Amino acid sequence: MTETLEYAVAAFTDMHDSYIADWNEAMISGDTSKLERMGVNYYVTFFGSAKDKPVFYSKDEAISGMKLSVEQLLGAQKKFENRVIRLRDNKNAVVFFELVIEKDGQALARLFTTEYWERVDNQWLLARETEQPIS
Repeated sequence: MTETLEYAVAAFTDMHDSYIADWNEAMISGDTSKLERMGVNYYVTFFGSAKDKPVFYSKDEAISGMKLSVEQLLGAQKKFENRVIRLRDNKNAVVFFELVIEKDGQALARLFTTEYWERVDNQWLLARETEQPIS
């Protein structure tokens, strides 16, 4: 039976809501294990100023960096604002949002983020991400 795109969007949105909840939990506990939902060839790209070339991080580098940043920002909150979810088909999704990292009521960072997700063996995995600071 083929699922409808409408059902696939709802199921993906539920999964992504859970992913956001896992981020909030990690920012309190320091445990990032539930966030390691990356595919084998995952990478993340960070764009800085228009003069700078982007920086690429492999899956292992990204996981190490994620653990370090969570440890350094323990108690902070990640807000996924203005989220837009689009499915290319039932196995490929793109999520765009403004990521705001706050601690003690102050915004420490604001980033435009684009996540590319793939469904592999009935599990949604991050294929790649792009990050662009906006403040």
